[in-house]
Amino acid sequence: MESRSQVRRRGADTVAAVDDLFAPPGPEWRRISPRLATIRRLVLSAAAVLTAVVLLILWRMDALSGRSVLLLEVLLLAVFGWAWWLVGRNAAHWGYAEEDDELHITSGAYFRRLVVVPYGRMQYVDVQSGPLDQLYGIAKLQLHTASPGTSATIPGLPAEEAARLRDRLTALGETQAAGL
Repeated sequence: MESRSQVRRRGADTVAAVDDLFAPPGPEWRRISPRLATIRRLVLSAAAVLTAVVLLILWRMDALSGRSVLLLEVLLLAVFGWAWWLVGRNAAHWGYAEEDDELHITSGAYFRRLVVVPYGRMQYVDVQSGPLDQLYGIAKLQLHTASPGTSATIPGLPAEEAARLRDRLTALGETQAAGL
């Protein structure tokens, strides 16, 4: 039977092996703009305020009791606080690394993901920026390949970086006989 220290050591080795799986190919990941978290938190705040207003209207119409509204408002506040924290944590875990032959994209704080897109497999590169993205000067870069499983997205890039990356990926895709 294993001792507690052996179980902990085995667990630490497993975590280290998983961390190595998601390690950057070079010195470090290039991170996205923290403005993405700001935008997502604005949308989250608007949804929370709207929900709170609806609950208050239902209370004023006597559709809900005061106790029910209070309980739901406390629950809303707890969910809002957790989501606020989660949005920041998620945005902080997006990253990408440019290699000679491929682009590595990582995301996810709890459910981690690593996508490796060979430049030669890219068909086209798409840059998108919605109204809030434009207001905050960020864009989303989407890579399309022949296989939907290797298509990838990098949200929250500063607009200048999105343009630079789009141009570089397009040039690399063309030189490596891709369908760009």
